[in-house]
Amino acid sequence: MKMITAIIKPFKLDDVRDALSEVGIQGMTVSEVKGFGRQKGHTELYRGAEYVVDFLPKLRLEIAVSDERLDDVIEAIMNAAGSGKIGDGKIFVHSLERVVRIRTGEEGDEAL
Repeated sequence: MKMITAIIKPFKLDDVRDALSEVGIQGMTVSEVKGFGRQKGHTELYRGAEYVVDFLPKLRLEIAVSDERLDDVIEAIMNAAGSGKIGDGKIFVHSLERVVRIRTGEEGDEAL
């Protein structure tokens, strides 16, 4: 089992959610986060004054998947969140040792 953590642009959430539904993903956790990578922020104008926005708003998606579905999920996220421009985000994959559904006690892939 794997945990996928994806950092995406906020306006891409609906596209990513739809793409994940198409590959059979039924749930995910979404958090609003701020950060920067190579993009390093940008400058904005507010009431005539220029200021630097160092940390850009992003969304962090967390999705637990079985090993067999990993590549399909990564591809779905890349296709839905990608624009080919800087700042599209990143996908991280972590191994999960154990997953337990609290309500039923199911473990492993059955708990997903």
